[in-house]
Amino acid sequence: MTKLPYRYLLPVFVALCLTACGGAARLTVDQGSGPNPTLPAPEKSLIPVVNIAPAKGWPADGKPIAAAGTAVARFAEKLDHPRWIYVLPNGDVLVAETNAPPKPEDGKGIKGRIMKMVMRRAGAGVPSANRITLLRDSDGDGVAEVRSVFLEGLSSPFGMALVGSDLYVANSDAVVRFPYRAGDTKITAPAVKVMDLPAGPINHHWTKNIIASRDGARLYVTVGSNSNVAENGIDKEEGRAAIWEFDLKTGIKRVFAGGLRNPNGMAWEADSGALWTVVNERDELGSDLVPDYLTSVKDGGFYGWPYSYYGQHVDTRVEPPRPDLVATAMAPDYALGPHTASLGLASAHGTSLPAQFQHGMFIGQHGSWNRKPHSGYKVVFVPFSGGKAAVGPVVDVLTGFVSPEGNAQGRPVGVALDKTGALLVADDVGNIVWRVSALPR
Repeated sequence: MTKLPYRYLLPVFVALCLTACGGAARLTVDQGSGPNPTLPAPEKSLIPVVNIAPAKGWPADGKPIAAAGTAVARFAEKLDHPRWIYVLPNGDVLVAETNAPPKPEDGKGIKGRIMKMVMRRAGAGVPSANRITLLRDSDGDGVAEVRSVFLEGLSSPFGMALVGSDLYVANSDAVVRFPYRAGDTKITAPAVKVMDLPAGPINHHWTKNIIASRDGARLYVTVGSNSNVAENGIDKEEGRAAIWEFDLKTGIKRVFAGGLRNPNGMAWEADSGALWTVVNERDELGSDLVPDYLTSVKDGGFYGWPYSYYGQHVDTRVEPPRPDLVATAMAPDYALGPHTASLGLASAHGTSLPAQFQHGMFIGQHGSWNRKPHSGYKVVFVPFSGGKAAVGPVVDVLTGFVSPEGNAQGRPVGVALDKTGALLVADDVGNIVWRVSALPR
């Protein structure tokens, strides 16, 4: 019998994965959310659940569905894969137009090739524009009429932070610094490297975010893991799955907290002053595991990855086990549902949205690939009370990113409050920045 060449077999195998993988969810997303989520037994299967909402984009007049008392409109459109947003003190909005850098060792083998095809289907296969664009709404009508290439020639930029007259940008491999003057619409000065970041030929979770301490003395930097559960070897995870602290005066850096599989958004909680983050948890344990989460970040805290999840629930796939580390693993504060891909985070402090959104955190959920049915693909709000995530459920802010036919019209990522207190949302499939504002009373 003639054997089919590998190049013919792979698409057939991929098609089977995309259409025949089992493991539909038995629990609702709400059951996997909140301070005490339901955590069923893990599912084990040769082929993981693969359920992508194919990226199609919005129709000409399409838009998400906004929460009661709010309206959503296009602040800017026709961008190139906008992922992250930073609002400068003068109200100018910086948007990182970016995608993954070359990472030749991350797509090897059948599984790696399948994941590349899956990510392309999800809209993540486009080349990186490697730039930051400035948007300005000079007349205050909620639409940016000024657009300028602010920085270019970057390396998959993501997080941004202004400290005094220094603008810091987190590339995929380093934090760099540029001089900034209020009102600048373009920076041409060369980058100054201030901190190397783990990168290399795998660089699985390439997005690195930064936030400055309130006194401007330190930067906090997120670095995601180099794998799902250290399947490439724990040696490939050096310095990863962590939030780093970097002292701007002395140049001293240290791991502030570890065991965080893929932290992205960070925000300071207004009442307590604590640092909070959202984390993408591990995949391939079934549609109901593991919940992504929102948590306060304890100095020196260890949150389990890769040896355990949601505190001390052991992941038996990881070899060799580390019961000593599992015993120290901290449970996060608030689950956000399994596979929601919660990425963006913004404190509600200073928002002009209705009363129900005054105290808490806004979260951009990029959406699942490892769950049936889909989860995420929306912007949600977690109410806070007394500086802590409240017991109640998450509140939908923007929905409707997945069409009735199951296609992704958009995928929300970064979120930020603009100078008026409205909420900005980067949509990297729609190539739009949305603006959510309160309806007139």
